[in-house]
Amino acid sequence: MATCWQGLWAYRSYLIVICLPIFLLPLPLIVQRKEAYCAYSIILMALFWCTEALPLAVTALFPIILFPLMGIMDASEVCIEYFKDTNVLFFGGLMVAITVEHWNLHKRIALCVLLIIGVRPALLILGFMVVTAFLSMWISNTATTAMMLPIAHAVLEQLHGSHKDVEGGNENPTFELQEASPQKEGAKLDNGQVIRTSSESKVQKTQEHLRLSQGLSLCICYSASIGGIATLTGTTPNLVLQGQVNSLFPQNGNVVNFASWFGFAFPTMVILLLLAWVWLQILFLGFNFRKNFGFGEGEEERKQAAFQVIKTQHKLLGPMSFAEKAVTILFIILVILWFTREPGFFQGWGNVAFADENGQSMASDGTVAIFISVIMFIVPSKIPGLTQFPEKPGKLKPPPALLTWKIVNEKMPWNIVILLGGGFALAKGSEAQAICLHPLYVMLPCTLAASLAFMLPVATPPNAIVFSFGGLKVSDMARAGFLLNIIGVLVITLAVNSWSIPIFHLDTFPTWAHSNTSQCLLSSPNSTTPGP
Repeated sequence: MATCWQGLWAYRSYLIVICLPIFLLPLPLIVQRKEAYCAYSIILMALFWCTEALPLAVTALFPIILFPLMGIMDASEVCIEYFKDTNVLFFGGLMVAITVEHWNLHKRIALCVLLIIGVRPALLILGFMVVTAFLSMWISNTATTAMMLPIAHAVLEQLHGSHKDVEGGNENPTFELQEASPQKEGAKLDNGQVIRTSSESKVQKTQEHLRLSQGLSLCICYSASIGGIATLTGTTPNLVLQGQVNSLFPQNGNVVNFASWFGFAFPTMVILLLLAWVWLQILFLGFNFRKNFGFGEGEEERKQAAFQVIKTQHKLLGPMSFAEKAVTILFIILVILWFTREPGFFQGWGNVAFADENGQSMASDGTVAIFISVIMFIVPSKIPGLTQFPEKPGKLKPPPALLTWKIVNEKMPWNIVILLGGGFALAKGSEAQAICLHPLYVMLPCTLAASLAFMLPVATPPNAIVFSFGGLKVSDMARAGFLLNIIGVLVITLAVNSWSIPIFHLDTFPTWAHSNTSQCLLSSPNSTTPGP
């Protein structure tokens, strides 16, 4: 019997792929309508995605098969969804991020900021959170976490090592956090009672080091997730939102663009980051804020030891190369073009130079991302000149470009590109609306909430990376993440009901949404005010 169950478990993926479509067949067979056919496709794909019986990208290709065969959508319409403008923006943004990573520009930014902020415990956590959040605004949360975590632990090891050099009696209040400084071995109180021994003190120091290590690890994965929400290209759910809005409401007038999203999400990110910092500081460093900020005797030695680690790693990078300078300039140009293309509160360059008959910009954020990416394929990585082949003296070659297709092919997550397309195709086949509530009033909080999962290692790739690095239990992450999840819900609610209203006009039902509405369930068809 045990062998039979083991065999079934071993072949579970094959069984799921074969049995699930058959098990769900009564739905389209009994209810022979397009809605039932679409529901069959959605449920089947959702279960395949949850069980991972097939690779996620393969499941995302199902609409190309199911929708035409079930009469839901024409094949040509379905295929368009797999490389629409949002996918192009994602693709172009990733190529820029790959270039930044390839030339180690993100590491230089991280180390420079840490040198400025300092290494006192509370400021150390804040510094890593600020740097991680900023980097994850532009490159993937996973890559940011993987890069920042070894730097953080190198600093921690230096902090811990500097304490081992002063076993005899030199104490360091900075690293002691809340506990009182123990007396040396053999010290007695007035009543003759022997107090804490030096071995107990060492155990205490080890526990303090572990708590700081846990706090620093969690601050990196949490701030990577928080930072990703600030920009449209920062994390996949943001781009999914834009794609869904453009797919469901083609006449929306580009309501979700880089500038409008940044105006909404950046303040949300800042508030979440500060609240997360305060919570992690209280949880892992304690309430003694004076000690957490490193005020006290003997703090300087510890500070200098950790500072030296960061300074050494920064020196190892050497001076900025021509490639790094070129990437920096192109990256700044990219951000400026994104912000000024069609900001909404003034005429952008897209409205002025490349407008259609309605005055809307014909160029999109995807156009800008691809434009900068193409330039990176053209600009050389060294000052133009000729370089010799080391193995073939006398033979000359030009320097490689900032970005090559080989690098893109190795680092581009093609499965995510297909996965995005599958989500857009699924949404296109299942659109309907009748409550006459501004679509973004529901879609914005769902999008942000999808990125703010803090409790479990499997919730996000940054959480998984930090957990696999060691030093954390599931209970540690759940304890820290539970309150952060609640804080996230409250901040999102605040954002959607306050500063997002003038940005997206959430207090009215937009005219561009009427094209997708047959009738309203609300008494007033023209406007709706968000509830509390």
